[in-house]
This record gives sequence, C-alpha cells and structure tokens, in this order.
Amino acid sequence: MQVIFSATRPADAAVLALPVEKDGLDRMPAGTLDDATLALVRGAARAGRFEGEAGGIAEIFVSGGEAANRVLLLGVGAGSEADYERAGGALTARFLTSGVTGVTVDFAALGGAPTARAVARFAAAAVQRSWRHDVYRTKLTDKQKPTLDTLTLANAPADSESSWASLDAVTKGMELTRTLVSEPPNIIYPESFVERCRHLAELGIEITVLDRADMEKLGMGALLGVAQGSRREARLLAMRWNGKGSGDVDVAFVGKGVTFDTGGISIKPAAGMEDMKWDMGGAGAVAGAMKALALRKAKANVIGVCGLVENMPDGNAQRPGDVVTSMSGQTIEVINTDAEGRLVLCDAITWVQRTHGPKTIVDLATLTGAMIISLGSEHGGLFANDDGLAEELLSAGRATGDQLWRFPLGDAYNKLIDSPIADMKNVGPRGAGSITAAQFIQRFVEPGVRWAHLDIAGMVWADKPGPNYDKGATGYGVRLLDRYIRDNFER
Repeated sequence: MQVIFSATRPADAAVLALPVEKDGLDRMPAGTLDDATLALVRGAARAGRFEGEAGGIAEIFVSGGEAANRVLLLGVGAGSEADYERAGGALTARFLTSGVTGVTVDFAALGGAPTARAVARFAAAAVQRSWRHDVYRTKLTDKQKPTLDTLTLANAPADSESSWASLDAVTKGMELTRTLVSEPPNIIYPESFVERCRHLAELGIEITVLDRADMEKLGMGALLGVAQGSRREARLLAMRWNGKGSGDVDVAFVGKGVTFDTGGISIKPAAGMEDMKWDMGGAGAVAGAMKALALRKAKANVIGVCGLVENMPDGNAQRPGDVVTSMSGQTIEVINTDAEGRLVLCDAITWVQRTHGPKTIVDLATLTGAMIISLGSEHGGLFANDDGLAEELLSAGRATGDQLWRFPLGDAYNKLIDSPIADMKNVGPRGAGSITAAQFIQRFVEPGVRWAHLDIAGMVWADKPGPNYDKGATGYGVRLLDRYIRDNFER
C-alpha cells in the first residue's frame, strides 16, 4: 500500500475518514464538513453508539453528484500512539477487500494536532494490516482480493512524513519476517531461508553462511545433532550491519530457526503439527530486524545470527539418551529431542561470541509450550542476566506494542538441568519449563556478556486479527529489536 502525505484534503476524496477522539464528536472544528453533512454524520454516529473509541468506525454515505461518497468517523481513543495504531489497522481492515482503492484521512478534523509519531504509527499499522500471503491461493474471487492500495494523509504535522520513513523501514522488515514464517516447510528450509535473505547484501549487510562441514570443523555437535535426522542440511546464517562504518559489534541478535519441528524421535502429536512451520519465528524476527536497521541506516553495529535446522525423525535421527558435545566443549544429555531449540541456540551463541565478541546478546526463540501456558499471546517471556538490559527491552516493548514480561532465573532452577552422566540435560522436570530452558541457554553465555532470552512461542502466529495484523504471521519482534537499537545504541 502506498502512503501519500498531503498539505490539504484532496477535493476528489471518495472515501473520507475523519479522526475523532474519545467523546470528541462535539469538538470537531467548524469547516470540517458543511453544516448539514456534519449534523447528519454526528447523528448517524450517535445512533450507532460511536463514541470515538480507538478503532471504532461510524460510516455514512453522502451525496457526491452522480456517485455516493463515504464519510467515516474513525475513533482514535485518548490519542496515544497505541490508539492511533489501532485506528490505522481498523481502517485497513474495513476497506482492504471492499472494492475501494483509496482512502483519505484528514487530521484537521481533530481539535488538536496529533504528534508526528502518532501519525506515523497510524500509517504503519494501516500498511502492516494490509499484508497478506496469497501466493498459493489460486481461486480467489474478485470480492476476496485486496483492492485498497493508497492511503492519503492530509493536514498531518509537518514532520510526520520523516517519522513515517523510519517506520516504513520497520514495516518492510516485518514483511520479510511474515513471509518467512508463513511459507510452508517444503518451501522454507535451512538452505532456502538463507537464499531468501541474500538480498540483504544489496542493502549493505555482510552475509556469512556456514554449512554442515564448516560447523563440523567448529564442533557444533548440539546444533548438528538436531539436524541429523533430516535430508535438509543445517545452516548458520550471520548478517552483519556496520552502521557506524567500523568498530566492534554493539549487540548480537540470535534467532532459533527450526524450519519445521516434528519433535524428532520424541515426536509431537499429529493434531496441529502443521503449525510447526513457524518454529523458525525467532530467526525470522532477526532477519526482519536486520533488514529494518539497514533500510533506515541505523547508526549501530549489529550482527544477526540464525541457527537453521529441520528436526525430523528418520533412522539417523538423534535419540533420547544421546550425549552431544557443543561448540563450547560442554556436554549435553539429550533427554527429549523435542527440546531442540536450545541445542541450536547454544552453538549459535558460542559461535557469535568467539567470532565477533559482542558485549550484549539477545536471543529470540519459539522455545517452549510452557510460555504459551504462562502468557498466552499477550506477552513474550523475558529472561536476562542484567537488570539494565531487561529494562531496556521492556521499555522497547512498551513503546512498540511488542510486549514482554520478565521471568526469574536462579541457582535453584539451574540445578534442575544437571545430568548424572554429562554436564547438563536438555530438559528439566515438568514445572518451570520455560525457566529451565532459559537456564540451559545461560550456561553458554560467557562472563561479562549481557544476555537476554526472549521466549516468543505465543507471539509469532495469531489465531485472530490484531491491531496491525490479520490471522497468521504477526511479525513480532522486528519493532521491538529496532526500537531497542534506536533507544540504546543511536543516541
């Protein structure tokens, strides 16, 4: 969808949306519409119990010569950025497949001007909500196909367009993430995931790819153990953005990229297994965030690392009871082959520390079903060894809507993964499953490195529409990581 900024309302706007704050019907300025039309619109809004709540819409057809034009009152609630996001998404949801090709939003209808950031968030949500993955749908009727392609924003604050340019980069990053997460597992597997990210080199990102032979030489027995049951070979993908031109890496993002997870020998139930195509959502978020940073030319040095495997149960598959040696030299007793994500992450984290020496690491993974039990689809889980880092990420989550909730770590939980025959087990008891998974990963973080683990199992895929997404891939994590970099490394 194209976003156009206009200093005045276009005279030929066939669909006109007028933002209204909560209980703000009577505060709409004179001249917004002619008196008769304004009275008609207000009456229709009151009859429909429209009160300006964020995302609420009251619609009426008015005379426009031979054609009937539409006027909408679009609720923006209390006027927060989150309210504007909800409004932008609601507008697109209403008109995406309606036959309408363009909508004009006139911010002069508000009693006071919104912030440029709020307008940009409105535009971003509208565009993000328009994303669909129709690649394999060959029999869509005309009424099912998207028609809305232009959003005109009139009388917005002067710097709204520059604010939107930054969020446009984030939106494009989210589109990459959503596409990777949505594609079926016969299309996205470790090798093809890498190929889908090759275009990032055109944006100035340095791409490094390790194949199985490379990882065998480095001793990545934990990651390769997960992959050994699949005919699809594992890959380690590294994407480095040097936004400062030179210097050390400021932060590393590490993503779990299990492109399909059967559970291996500890196989999952058949019902719902098709959802496991999005078990690479952490890696998808990392790839999308790197694209966003490069598109907006972020002034930070960041590396994104994706451990890419497919977890399958063939005759060569890893068995419960096997012991593997990680790149760090630590040994792991594999109790459950369906606890594979942490095995992938531990070698990826060791590699990035030894190769690039970041002072801060943030890993993202659809790691545990226990996290969905704990938080549902409202928050991602946050674990950290540094209070300052935890607060930086929590703040970025609050600012963007990619919310997080912090969980504890501690020696009592750490002891639960001690093994009688190896340095550790890959799972603990049933209780505190998300915490013991985080404790496992922490054992591979070197002293002095700030580290956070984001368990986003409930966040990368949605069964119902949200403010800026329809059912399906959400793009969660891209906004969060981008804002974290902006607030903490680009001052």
